[in-house]
Amino acid sequence: MGKRLMFEKPLGMRDTLPFFYNQKAKARKQLSDAILSYGYSFMDTPLMEYHETVGKVSATLDQQLFKLLDQQGHTLVLRPDMTAPIARVAASQLKNSEFPLRLAYEGPVFRAQQTEGGKPAQFEQVGTELIGDHSSYGDAEVIALLVESLKNAGLNDFVITVGHIGFVKAFFRDVLGEDEETIETLLQFLYRKNYVGYREAVKALPISEDKQTALLQLLTLRGGEEVFEAGRSLARNQTCMQAVNELKQLYRLLKEYGVEQSIYFDLNLISHMDYYTGVLFEGYAPNLGALLCNGGRYDTLLPSFQLNASATGFAVHLERLVEALNVQEDEDQRIGIIVDNDSYARGIKQAKNKRAEGYAVLLQHRDQIADVEAFRSQLSETIDLTNEGGAKG
Repeated sequence: MGKRLMFEKPLGMRDTLPFFYNQKAKARKQLSDAILSYGYSFMDTPLMEYHETVGKVSATLDQQLFKLLDQQGHTLVLRPDMTAPIARVAASQLKNSEFPLRLAYEGPVFRAQQTEGGKPAQFEQVGTELIGDHSSYGDAEVIALLVESLKNAGLNDFVITVGHIGFVKAFFRDVLGEDEETIETLLQFLYRKNYVGYREAVKALPISEDKQTALLQLLTLRGGEEVFEAGRSLARNQTCMQAVNELKQLYRLLKEYGVEQSIYFDLNLISHMDYYTGVLFEGYAPNLGALLCNGGRYDTLLPSFQLNASATGFAVHLERLVEALNVQEDEDQRIGIIVDNDSYARGIKQAKNKRAEGYAVLLQHRDQIADVEAFRSQLSETIDLTNEGGAKG
């Protein structure tokens, strides 16, 4: 093994050290508690799936899939998201269950990185899938649950941006017709939130001035409920109007949940997940330079598994949630018991009693402690049972 590779990790992979590991476990439990309180049931799927099924219907780019071959020559992928695998399960093992299904998950997903740009190739998601509910009530439940889950994890400063993929696509088709290449270019600018590039691209289009003006006005459709009226004014067809009406109904329901203060509307919101068909949303937190969570309605994914059902859900990026919480390392709450040969049995008994009381206890032989004072300093309490100690520190 080369010396360089001895301490290196594959591109995008990270080690999780004890403090961050503990914070992840705490945040995971708090998210899960909120999700369980809404009646969702947790499940899990394999880390590996067939490329022909889950791999192809997932919204992850093919070059971002980790691929391997099994003994039979089938191409497998490490799961790139949790939605597609759960859709597979819903369409097979759960297809005769009572709908709607309320399913939840927690676990790692994998997306290969081409360069070391700080993006993880493995990260953990906690999320939900509401399968078989095609109404605004389902959309509202999922978004309200997302808000309450984040708050239950201790995050209070965040915003959930809500849009409708149907509005953007119908609007572009009405203005630009069947010019798929131009539509895709503009969608990519919106997805990357490159609004300067979007404006420049629109101004360079060989279209009438009123169409250019309409395309530029799309960028103004962001804010509170005033967006609905502005969206109606700009809407050029019935599909756009229907999308605005769905968002207005959604907002009314979110106010019933009491979460409207966390909601921001953006009618040019685009996701990289191309299976979204209606309402979609993204979550952001201050000082976090990446997406915290996302979700939306995906009514065409389950039919690809031969199940005629609509669905909606969300996923929280657990590591980013911990970063957003910005929790400082607490004082070590462990208790240390220092023993020698004579006090070893007594130390075991005392450690057992303390553990039964709920404490985390380090039982350490004095001969194996290089610096007793350094050992004491890292713990909330030490009990020295040796002849050299005997006192609590």
